[in-house]
Amino acid sequence: MTIEATLRKRRTRIFLATVVLLTFLFIFFILGLTQAYIPMSMMDALRALFGHGKDIYVTIVQEVNAPRMIMAIFVGAGLGIAGTAMQAVFKNPMASPYILGLSSGASFGAAFAMLFTIPFIPQAITVPVFAFLTCLGTMFLVYFVSRVGGKVPTETLLLSGIAVGSLFSAFVSLLTYVAGDQMEGIVFWSMGNLSYSSWEDALIVAPLVLAGSLIMISRGRELNAMMLGDSHAMDLGVNVRNVRLEILIATAVVTAAAVAFVGVIGFVGLVIPHILRIILGPDNRILLPMSMLGGATFLVICDFLSRTLFPSIGTLPIGILTALVGAPYFIYLLRKRKSEVGWN
Repeated sequence: MTIEATLRKRRTRIFLATVVLLTFLFIFFILGLTQAYIPMSMMDALRALFGHGKDIYVTIVQEVNAPRMIMAIFVGAGLGIAGTAMQAVFKNPMASPYILGLSSGASFGAAFAMLFTIPFIPQAITVPVFAFLTCLGTMFLVYFVSRVGGKVPTETLLLSGIAVGSLFSAFVSLLTYVAGDQMEGIVFWSMGNLSYSSWEDALIVAPLVLAGSLIMISRGRELNAMMLGDSHAMDLGVNVRNVRLEILIATAVVTAAAVAFVGVIGFVGLVIPHILRIILGPDNRILLPMSMLGGATFLVICDFLSRTLFPSIGTLPIGILTALVGAPYFIYLLRKRKSEVGWN
């Protein structure tokens, strides 16, 4: 097959993947808007989104369902692109923001804010703020703990992330144990939940996710070089240390923004990048934006399923559903690595 034919085939795959993901995103976005205690068709939801139709439909769609779906899009997009960037930095298909302990750090901040309230400041503010700060703090802690002689070896960084994440998980368990009546809130948050999303939350999450994602996308060429090895990347003029630190900070910002308001939602950053890498190849200039689209679509679908699979017990925490999908796939990755999709 000629180079031109290969490029044409690749462009076709990218186009088809984009169309499929956008189609599923649109369909399940509208389906998500229809979820209410009263029957609502897709057409009713679509008209209500633009302020037409029955007042009750407009209220449900615009004030409850729409902010939840928008939040699902940005959270999924952020976790998807963060996972892609981390896998490229670590040259490992099993890497994700969570392996660095970011989710455990955010969980600790949220649990601490729930248990130790601050007078005159509502928990609706303190919980996401503490989760955000501890997530960022965890990233810097892991990075500086893993520094060896002015360098940050990948293996040391991963091990430091696992160790710090385990430490914060133990703190969360301790806080849960002593929480008493507040234990339910901590446990529910740790499972991941989009139900209480608001337009105010989305207006905070969206710019942070977009800013961090733009930084990662702008480093697609450097990430491609780094996947060949640090020495090869430096030969190509890449400042490996600065790029790695920049990607780690951007990943921490995106992950913190994604989980600060909705709780811990795992495996999105693991499953989506790997599936897209199999389909589209290892070029991070393509994978990074496509992972945003894939992550958003995946989480919107999971949100719909979490509300329809078990109607008798109510809404299933979305973090449970993503884990049910992601954990078996993680086991699959442990059993079989695909060298043909760019991993060595």
